[in-house]
Amino acid sequence: MKTLSRQEVREVDRRAITIFGVPGVVLMENAGAGSARLLASLGIRGPVAIVCGKGNNGGDGFVIARHLDSAGYPVRLLLACPPEEIRGDAAVNLQIAQRAGLQIQQLANHNQSDWEAAISGADWVVDALLGTGACGAPTGTVAVAIAAINAVRDRAAARVLAVDLPSGLDCDTGQAAGACIRADLTATFVAPKHGFESAGAATYTGRVEVIGIGVPRAALPE
Repeated sequence: MKTLSRQEVREVDRRAITIFGVPGVVLMENAGAGSARLLASLGIRGPVAIVCGKGNNGGDGFVIARHLDSAGYPVRLLLACPPEEIRGDAAVNLQIAQRAGLQIQQLANHNQSDWEAAISGADWVVDALLGTGACGAPTGTVAVAIAAINAVRDRAAARVLAVDLPSGLDCDTGQAAGACIRADLTATFVAPKHGFESAGAATYTGRVEVIGIGVPRAALPE
């Protein structure tokens, strides 16, 4: 399967939305629903902690939470930013999660111990912090959350699913400039990313599963 660069990912989204008329919120819904189905197929033996940033990757996480909750799995959402900083399609799905009464905890500016305590007891941790557009080393609360997720995973206390790509991994180079999620599984959308083929990238991605999100085939690059 052809891999996609950061720029190609943006172009695919742009074409799907502006040329083919697929609303961005529909693409987000398909991404989150597909990720939730994948997670359920692997077996969920306890709570799922979904760690969300303020961008569209976090929006995917809100959709995942809703679908897992609807299927009867215990879910908690952990926010790496204040809710009012979330915009666009991600805000739409956060509002749905709030109205549905999902458990939501805001952990912006909290330390690593607080994050580890919030994640404690989860069977799966979902990394929905940063997407393909992120460049450079994660900073602030996002970097703290990444460290906490990795610490919990290293204790074999939880498995980690990365949404689209592990937060902190560069989409194009497959390199980590700083803190980076070490996932057991990456649910990537539309196609693998260029960086996944780089030496050492598998240390961060784990197994990669490609999930279709309803992008018309004609919207994909040749």
